[in-house]
Amino acid sequence: MRSFGFDYVDCIFDFRNAKFAIRAMMAILLSVSFSLFFLQPYALAVELAMSQNKNNPIIIENRKIGTTDWQLTNPATKREIEGYASLTSVNRGEEIKLFVNTKEPSYTIEVFRMGWYNGAGGRLIIPAIQRVGVKQPNPIEDQATGLIECNWKEPYVLKIPNNSGDLTKWVSGIYLAKLTASKSNKQSYIIFVVRDDSRPSDILFQSSVTTYQAYNNWGGMSLYRWNSRGKQAYKVSFNRPYAASPNSAAAYGIGAGEFLTNLQPKRRTSSAGWEYNMVRWLESSGYDVTYCTGVDTHNNSLDIYTTKPILFLHKAFLSVGHDEYWSAKMRQNVETARDYGVSLGFFSSNSCYWQIRFEPSPITRDMNRTIVAYKESAALDPFARDKNPANDFLVTTLWRSKPVNRPEEAFIGVMYETFQVNADIVIDETAPDWLLAGTQLSLDNTTKFVATNSTSVVKKMRLKGLLGYEVDRMFRYAPANTIRIAHSPYRYQGGTRYSDMTVYTTDSGATVFATGSMQWNWGLDNYNAAQLRPAILSPDAQAITHNVLAKMIGK
Repeated sequence: MRSFGFDYVDCIFDFRNAKFAIRAMMAILLSVSFSLFFLQPYALAVELAMSQNKNNPIIIENRKIGTTDWQLTNPATKREIEGYASLTSVNRGEEIKLFVNTKEPSYTIEVFRMGWYNGAGGRLIIPAIQRVGVKQPNPIEDQATGLIECNWKEPYVLKIPNNSGDLTKWVSGIYLAKLTASKSNKQSYIIFVVRDDSRPSDILFQSSVTTYQAYNNWGGMSLYRWNSRGKQAYKVSFNRPYAASPNSAAAYGIGAGEFLTNLQPKRRTSSAGWEYNMVRWLESSGYDVTYCTGVDTHNNSLDIYTTKPILFLHKAFLSVGHDEYWSAKMRQNVETARDYGVSLGFFSSNSCYWQIRFEPSPITRDMNRTIVAYKESAALDPFARDKNPANDFLVTTLWRSKPVNRPEEAFIGVMYETFQVNADIVIDETAPDWLLAGTQLSLDNTTKFVATNSTSVVKKMRLKGLLGYEVDRMFRYAPANTIRIAHSPYRYQGGTRYSDMTVYTTDSGATVFATGSMQWNWGLDNYNAAQLRPAILSPDAQAITHNVLAKMIGK
């Protein structure tokens, strides 16, 4: 080791003065200490957290041998093989059905859990299962609502074990079933979540499957006109596969909704996803986390052991990436959890923008398999037309619009304004010290603005490239004690607008934090860079996220 222009080892053995030798050793220790505590504060905090949580199932799980074999190498872009699950999530000890459609004589199913695994990103849970191919019947379409639903047969029934003595067997997480056709070797995914409803983890991560399904146009219909046949649907079903991204470069995410890649057209934004980045970062950091979907947030079932709602068993609830579609019960349950003391982290934007309702499948009668959202045509919603004011609060329109009149900012702290943004997050000078602890942020980045006959220098703390693609700001509905911690300018139609990052604390002690940006998660982990987007990994964003979570979970 060489530093300060001389060799420490030679120094120790050549200097005969014992005091000098001691001083030399102290210099080494001080140098190492400085590096650890000032140059790598985030890495040190992660290492410390891991050492203090040796029984955390996430830490134990991620020490197991991972693999990159979960990745699709030959995506089934022409629907050579495709599938869907009977549920968006399954609790440990229960079963889930995997339905598959292919013309080929046989196929395999391999199930992977997604996480960190020393950078491999996934672990094989079930080796290849050989199955006979089934050409499934065409979907059923309701012309009035545009609902497209499959009624497929001969599923593979996956039983999830629940060994209370081994919390790491089928540990809660986001799972991908990789389908591979036998002749063409074409591949796609079925995505589902494994829950652990009775385990009181520090963090509950919600996967935004309602938004996945809203944009999903498998069969030709979604909740959007731009990717539907003719007019958009008013109802969409979970009983169908997820379509491929309109960007062929993002085909390797086919079947996984918006978990790996997103379903937006590339003219709007990069086709990179957001949730998997946060999953990788949380698990590489050793956080104690369990997983659910928006359907579970809606149900908020009672834990059989404590009789508490499952949301109450956690210290923090995370909404990540693109979490646009919420039912009234989702919002009620999350707000109630907040008032009980559960902190909320919105590492997302455009969250809780459209109100939806859940309905059973008209074919299978299974609960919560249909999403209802009349959106821009809210006047056609049966709840708006029935002349019953008692149910007007459930009309599927914007949360902030009549007759609902519940701006999402009132519980998030910010709400959506603009999309197609790609800029920097600018931290306010008044941001609290706890938020910036361990970062290298300081007022040393300068931006020059040229005024009439003069130049003034304005110093800003910037997080490069983390603002977008949809962004939120404060309007006038945020809780009175909301603190604005970032105020980020971006160009819009020839002018300048601002996006905000906020935090507030409730009387229950809960912290509610909102980034106001989807791209925040790209600062945590580089998955999808540089295939679909630039690499904008940010140690400062990592440190801020660590600080926010520490405040939420008390660690």
